[in-house]
Amino acid sequence: MSSALLVFGGAMAVQGLAQSAGWAPLCKNMGKFFPVRTRGRVLGLWSTNYAFGGLAAPPFLGWWAYQVFDDWHAAFVAGAATLAVVLVVFLVFQRDTPPDGAGPDAPEPAPGPVAQAAAPPVAAPRRAPFALYRAALKDRMVLTLGAAYFLLRPARYAILLWGPVLVSQRLPAVGKVGATVIPVSFGAAGALAPMLIGWLSDTVFRSRRVPPCVLALAVLTGALALFVPLTATGSAAVMIAVLAVIGLAVYAADAMISCVAAVDFGSTGGAGTAAGVVNGCGSIGAVLGGLLPGFLSGSTLFHGFAAAALLAGLLLLPHWNRRPATAS
Repeated sequence: MSSALLVFGGAMAVQGLAQSAGWAPLCKNMGKFFPVRTRGRVLGLWSTNYAFGGLAAPPFLGWWAYQVFDDWHAAFVAGAATLAVVLVVFLVFQRDTPPDGAGPDAPEPAPGPVAQAAAPPVAAPRRAPFALYRAALKDRMVLTLGAAYFLLRPARYAILLWGPVLVSQRLPAVGKVGATVIPVSFGAAGALAPMLIGWLSDTVFRSRRVPPCVLALAVLTGALALFVPLTATGSAAVMIAVLAVIGLAVYAADAMISCVAAVDFGSTGGAGTAAGVVNGCGSIGAVLGGLLPGFLSGSTLFHGFAAAALLAGLLLLPHWNRRPATAS
């Protein structure tokens, strides 16, 4: 519509608001259908959406823009058309609750010789507009998850947004094409990470969400701290391996904190609010991830990210054995 900075900035603000506003209610919606004992695996699989989307979107939109129409404007039209299809599918098939109307963690009715008539539905009491936010902000676990997510997000967004620049700085011999292709390992490993950590949290740790997060953050701390010395070898293979390990660790912790743990530890009526608070904290960290690589050198940048990941793990560590209230 316009090249004016004000119009462009306003469009970016609307885009950011609309996109980020979808995550919290979707997390709560998914949580309504699955009990705590399987939620890690189900939401882990579901959380691959943003890792895969970030990996697939650039070549998909680039193909429409430069192969089909030979015009970069077509990328935005293709993106809008894709969202329109998703919107129609969502309107037709999405449901707020399971078909029987009961939540996954609702207690089973006590057996008896005579079936009782179903009680008429009771309307939920009206709550003050900000009651859920006040409850979320008083919840120590929600605040801890928010702080950990704030510390985690900068590393993910720095590599996601600045990956080709970081690769070209460390490996100038690979050229522009290599600098663009090598960071794909970061996103590819990230697409697998939510499924892996979800399975671990459900099976190995029996619905405890903090232990796999702490382990992922420990791996992330080591990989970030060693990024500069390892990539100093000038090997493209080493760079691919390091980015893959970072992607696996950062997306694993990201999915567990922003989705599974936020839904689990939010109250029955406030899971969406808790997810919104946690992800709001993470969004502030994401802004830093987009800015810091433009101001800090490689060694300082990655040591700072490593320190932030270590601090996030230490914040979560006291909650190692904590389970959601609805866990069996």
